[in-house]
Amino acid sequence: MTDPDIAPTPRSPTGYDLTPPSESQRVALEADLTAEEKRVLLAHGTEAPFCGTLLGEKRAGVFCCRECGLPLFRTGTKFESGTGWPSFTEPVDPTHVTAITDRSYGMSRVETRCARCDSHQGHVFPDGPGPTGLRYCINSAALSFVPEGSPLPDPLGRGDGKA
Repeated sequence: MTDPDIAPTPRSPTGYDLTPPSESQRVALEADLTAEEKRVLLAHGTEAPFCGTLLGEKRAGVFCCRECGLPLFRTGTKFESGTGWPSFTEPVDPTHVTAITDRSYGMSRVETRCARCDSHQGHVFPDGPGPTGLRYCINSAALSFVPEGSPLPDPLGRGDGKA
C-alpha cells in the first residue's frame, strides 16, 4: 500500500534518483568542493579555456556531476570542438541536464545545470556535429570522470551503480 500524501521518488528513464539533496546533504556536498569548483558549480563561473583537466580525457567512461555524482555525459559523445572546454553531443539521459535561458553578459544562450543538484555545468549551443547538432560545452571543474566499469560517485548514498 502506498501513502497518497508521499510523492514517489522522481527517477530518470535510465533509473537514477533525481530527488534534490536536502539542505544538510547540500551543505555536506558543498563542503567537499574546492574553491574553483564552488566558483563554477555554485556561482555559475567559467574556467579558462584549454585549462580544464578533462579536456583531453579519452578513456571509456562517464562524466558525472562533481557535486552530486549524477552521470551526465559518456565518452562516446565527447568530441574535439576546438573551444577549449570538454564538449559533448548529448547527455547520458536528457532528464539529467536542465536547460535554463542565460541572458548574462549581454547575450542570450542556454545554460546547462545538473537536474539533481541544480549546479552549473556549462552551456549548450546549436553548432555541434551530428547526430544531434548540439554542443554541450562543459567546465571540467563541474565534472568528475569515472572509467568504464568503476563505481560511480555516490555522495548521496543512492546506489547509483557503475559507469
